[in-house]
Amino acid sequence: MTASTNFGAAASDYATHRAGFPDSLFERLATLGVGVNGERVADVGAGTGTLGRGFARRGCRVTAIDPDARMLAQGRLLNAEAGVSIDDQVGAAEALPFDDGALDIVAAGQCWHWFDPPVAAREFARVTHPGGRGLIAHFDWLPLPGNVVSATEALIVAHNPAWRMGGGNGIHVESLPFLTAAGFSFFEMFAYDLDVPYPPEAWRGRIRASAGVGASLSTEGVRAFDAALEQLLAEQFPGPVLAVPHRVFALVGVRQKR
Repeated sequence: MTASTNFGAAASDYATHRAGFPDSLFERLATLGVGVNGERVADVGAGTGTLGRGFARRGCRVTAIDPDARMLAQGRLLNAEAGVSIDDQVGAAEALPFDDGALDIVAAGQCWHWFDPPVAAREFARVTHPGGRGLIAHFDWLPLPGNVVSATEALIVAHNPAWRMGGGNGIHVESLPFLTAAGFSFFEMFAYDLDVPYPPEAWRGRIRASAGVGASLSTEGVRAFDAALEQLLAEQFPGPVLAVPHRVFALVGVRQKR
């Protein structure tokens, strides 16, 4: 995570408003043999734990790893509400607190871009046993011409010109060469789209929890942005619920013998 990005400052909004990975992701992963039979899983860069919670609900033994204790604390509250038990540790993808070959699955949800890629990939390989899996997953909003995401991204740039994470298409293969070099192969990937319903207030909270707003702007800057977004939604996207297009993406690799 970059020094200028502080998700812990937005931990409450992050926990409340960021849509978790949908059940359909875990159903599709199960068809690949991922997340079944009580496997031991590390949710790396866990944040508030949406990826790990999905695996825990399916009987996996999950440890959440994140560099920010505030995010893990929010995750513990959400885990209790969900009725699942997840261990957690403050830590980084580049120095995972596990023995060699200890895990069945090492997963990163919505966070690979914050890692040091070659170092993180080697750590993923080190702690995964031969035949285990590495998983990179994303659940991204989609900026389409004229839609609420596109308008919101333009507003983020207006308030935070340094933000460079807009305009994405939800397909993430950046980790592939690094995971390959570290010892993963036989990759499979899939992507599919769905709309996520957000009441306007919830969409404002979701954006406050993003890297370009709550994790990087000052408190005053966040307030100014939020007021501008409230006005934009009322004027350009009125109504009780916004249907926000998202894309789910997953890349799964198999750890080869050392």
